[in-house]
Amino acid sequence: MRIERIALRALDALEPETARYLVAAALKSGLFPVPRPFGSERLGVDLAGLSLPNPLGLAAGFDKDAEMLRPLAGFGFGFIEAGAVTPLPQPGNEKPRLFRLGEDRAVINRFGFNSRGTASMRGRLAVRPREMTTGLNIGANKDSTDPSADYAATIAACGQYVDFVTVNISSPNTPGLRRLANQSALRPLLESAADACRILSNQPKLFLKMSPDLCRGDVCRIAATAMESGVDAIIASNTIAVNFAGGASGASLGLRSSHAIQQGGLSGRPLFEPATRMLGEIYHVTEGGMPLIGVGGIESAAHAITKIEAGATALQLYTSLVFSGFSLISTILRGLDEWLRDRGCSSVSEMVGSDSGKWRMPAS
Repeated sequence: MRIERIALRALDALEPETARYLVAAALKSGLFPVPRPFGSERLGVDLAGLSLPNPLGLAAGFDKDAEMLRPLAGFGFGFIEAGAVTPLPQPGNEKPRLFRLGEDRAVINRFGFNSRGTASMRGRLAVRPREMTTGLNIGANKDSTDPSADYAATIAACGQYVDFVTVNISSPNTPGLRRLANQSALRPLLESAADACRILSNQPKLFLKMSPDLCRGDVCRIAATAMESGVDAIIASNTIAVNFAGGASGASLGLRSSHAIQQGGLSGRPLFEPATRMLGEIYHVTEGGMPLIGVGGIESAAHAITKIEAGATALQLYTSLVFSGFSLISTILRGLDEWLRDRGCSSVSEMVGSDSGKWRMPAS
């Protein structure tokens, strides 16, 4: 779309968080051009009991406060994940905290779970478009003394208004959050979250979002714990931690942008291979018994196909929209449909994990 290309060039000239604000304002006001969505019966999938019209979802982080669910529902996504939300409002980290790495087709963010809190969130979720499968990414407050209670409290406050909740223990921008992946903390946290979902009348599904910075042994351990603790699906993966002590550096990842020195979570093209290897590893260790959502670096139908072959039942994207716009959704879905048609497949499920052996993590 010519208008979309012009808009993307204009947004690229702005400070990234300002551009993000303008896109949100345009969506909420109805001024944003909406590409015609693509649909096909072949693309329908069952994700942990949730019936989706297609496997391509919008990842958490785009609509942090669930303000754009209605306009976003018109773009052709199979599902949308809002958030992350924390029980109490918090401003997040100081600005600037969002950096566009154009040469690398990537983004670094260090938002730090900026959130208006559950009291604000639940009202907007209560009036969400019911025809769109909607999830909520949940986190703990930065100063929480009981993170497990934070997750349970958010589920109690907002879970009745969504189809799934995602326990986020993998953002690199909240100090100490990733320690919740330790064996001693993870099982009780997940069991508490699962119990909080079960007591709600709608019983939302429980998803877990994992970090791509884990070693193979930890990936296997966390996946096994998730299966044993009532988790319905795993999202692989969150952003790569860059320029933290002990984390990856922009130089080690081969990043070319001047913003490669920034600290935060890296998303986009450089995430594709490590996230896909993690996906294949989880598919292997769970023997295909856990629905997986592949996210990280999806920029084309070919990337989406690779994720499905590695073991993904469904997919999510976000960063590629920054560079390609919302028309990318229909482009990817059309490519997926042609791929299935050419192989004589009547559904995506026939190809899930068909090449998972190629995508494994190196030995720990």
